Amino acid sequence: MTSPQAPKNFKPEPFAYHEELELRVDTLTNLGSGLGRVNGWVVMVPFALPGERVRVRVYRNHKQHSDADLLEIIEPSPERVDPLCPLFGTCGGCQYQHMSYAAQREWKRQQVSELLVRLAGITHPVNPTHGSPREYHYRSKLTPHYPKPFKPKPGEAATPKREMPIGFLHQGQRNRIVDVPACPIATEAINEALPTERKRIRERSAKLKKGGTLLLRHTLDGVTTDNNASVTEKIGPVVFQFLAGDFFQNNPFILPELVDFVMERACIDGVRYLVDAYCGVGVFALCGARRFERVAGVEVNASAVKWANANAAINGIKNAEFYIGEAESIFSAINFPGDETAMIIDPPRAGCDEAFIRQLLALGPRRVVYVSCDPSTQARDLKMLLTGGYTLEEVQPFDLFPQTRHIENVAVLRLG
Repeated sequence: MTSPQAPKNFKPEPFAYHEELELRVDTLTNLGSGLGRVNGWVVMVPFALPGERVRVRVYRNHKQHSDADLLEIIEPSPERVDPLCPLFGTCGGCQYQHMSYAAQREWKRQQVSELLVRLAGITHPVNPTHGSPREYHYRSKLTPHYPKPFKPKPGEAATPKREMPIGFLHQGQRNRIVDVPACPIATEAINEALPTERKRIRERSAKLKKGGTLLLRHTLDGVTTDNNASVTEKIGPVVFQFLAGDFFQNNPFILPELVDFVMERACIDGVRYLVDAYCGVGVFALCGARRFERVAGVEVNASAVKWANANAAINGIKNAEFYIGEAESIFSAINFPGDETAMIIDPPRAGCDEAFIRQLLALGPRRVVYVSCDPSTQARDLKMLLTGGYTLEEVQPFDLFPQTRHIENVAVLRLG
């Protein structure tokens, strides 16, 4: 039997292409892959769990580690479970369906702790991860992709017709889409609506000139497929309207618990005012308005500010105002005294830039509650805040995305 031909850009050291190895998995990476060592050399293996002994096949060598496919689980972890989705391991959407939910929460807690130490030099207790009330069927927004339909060039022989895949990227690949007829982390209503949308886009495939993305957004209005449709969601007694294609947290089952936690940490120590930075359509500001004398939301997206002000009016909230904040003077419209102010920051995955942090430090809010969808960029920003005079009080992960590697983390700080 001949050895498989290695790709042209394959680096042959330290392992040959498709060389098979046995190793013990030590830990998980932040991308959800198992990490083990062979003679001290790091090997990363998707879908392998800590403590397992596995047989793997190398397909890529990097400068400091190798990537390998999982071939056999020789000694399974007691935390290994059967995945619910038949496409798990092929579809790149989920990383942890093969791990018990208790173990998922503990690994996410541990990863937050490790990131704080490694990226910011911060050693601080991390609370147990707050679990989602739903482990599956929690996701209220789904965005399946479809590729550019294949059309033979003039004179080129036609290939047998295949159905256009509609789904998500293949595990470990950047351009190949896996056909996903149903998704167990999406709500039941989305899965009921998905076949109709898949049929609709396939019937139009002959007219399509490029690939694209579908939208299925489940709210109080049902399942919406129009990005520009106005939809309604509710957190506790507060009603929110927004465009279906715009950002709104995608796990409505845990969202009230996250909001309550943030508000309880923000409104102590004699704080009278609240600044909601990166406020979006006003979720934190409006849910917390009754706890403060005045509330100000700041957002660079003009459309989001429009919706936030409309949501304040819909709910009859008169002590909240929302402003478009320019990057160089984000808080120029706010005149709250810093020692009586709390600030909530919930930035995009890239975190806060240095200009924002400098302006926050200049304002000097007494309390800061930092909500992050990427604990690595959060750790970077926390280091600057601690250097600027803040003290870290509490670190609380929330699992908004069960079965995946993604972590929402809340850091609570006070000035002094």
